[in-house]
Amino acid sequence: MKNAILISIFMCLGIHANTGFAASAEEIDIRVSAALETFKKEIGGGEAFLQRAEGVLVFPEVVKAGFGVGGEYGEGALRIAGKNVDYYSTAAASIGFQLGAQLKTIILVFLEKGALEKFRNSSGWEVGVDGSVALIELGVGKDINTVTISDPIVGFVISNKGLMYNLTLEGSKITKLKR
Repeated sequence: MKNAILISIFMCLGIHANTGFAASAEEIDIRVSAALETFKKEIGGGEAFLQRAEGVLVFPEVVKAGFGVGGEYGEGALRIAGKNVDYYSTAAASIGFQLGAQLKTIILVFLEKGALEKFRNSSGWEVGVDGSVALIELGVGKDINTVTISDPIVGFVISNKGLMYNLTLEGSKITKLKR
């Protein structure tokens, strides 16, 4: 139901389905690899940081749009030990003052095995309810080595484009896809 509402919102706002809806596993794999390469290039210490991870969940293209009522949707993959092991979607809806559209990449890094296992064993995982994510805001040229990170799950939003301001992940529902 929630995905149907989001699709309706995106259609009303003129966002095409080719921005991420119903992507094949191969398409998602290519986008995830490209997003991780961008992360490693743009974030100093990013590659070493990712090597510490138990798992990395990457949503390479999350589209967010709103005109009073808003929504966002994207598809991605969970990568463990260099291989994509599962595919997921992220969706969220919101009400309030908002106008515009945004394309972003979301990367969730699981630094603790227990947090990763809890995520993988859930039937539907919601940020802020099923797990807390420490959102790290770094721009191009920033170095992750200068940030002290002790949280079990760390989130990054990169490649923001568009006119919408809101970098929160709270309320985002993550659901496993069959691919």
